[in-house]
Amino acid sequence: MSYTVSLQQRIQQLKKAQADLPSVLYRVQKKATLRAIEAAQDATPPKADTGRGPYIGANTITGQLKAHWASDSQLEPEASADGTQLSTVLANDMEYASYVDQGHPMDRHFVPGLYINPYSGLLEYDPKMAAQKTGGLVVGTKTRYVKGEFMVDKAREAYEKACLAMLDDEIRRLLE
Repeated sequence: MSYTVSLQQRIQQLKKAQADLPSVLYRVQKKATLRAIEAAQDATPPKADTGRGPYIGANTITGQLKAHWASDSQLEPEASADGTQLSTVLANDMEYASYVDQGHPMDRHFVPGLYINPYSGLLEYDPKMAAQKTGGLVVGTKTRYVKGEFMVDKAREAYEKACLAMLDDEIRRLLE
């Protein structure tokens, strides 16, 4: 008789779990997307303790590229038209994001207005200097290829790990 009772209890648990499934999936996807954004930001220059110095590029020193992961991504899951899928978006709309992510060749060329600040030792850009053609630097002389940071791959990995861990926890919780 206890076998029948426990089987009936399990059926009730499964029915409750099925009813809770949409809200569980929504929560898990939102939290996993947040983990992906955090992982992308952690992998995006400027990064602490990398030892890469100021030559990593003027555009990546400011932290704008890092900040755009949070502002450009879609954190709230949206349901598809038929309601069978939820989706979020990891995005960075800075025009050079793909170059930092995947890497790129560096040809030797002159950049008007680019200079090394004598006080900080950092690369800086002065649009007035560029417009007046009073200075600049030749870049690409030592580095022929700039390695990618693979921020999207790291974010995807963090997303998948977070989904699996959270879904395992939710399944255990729902079946208790």
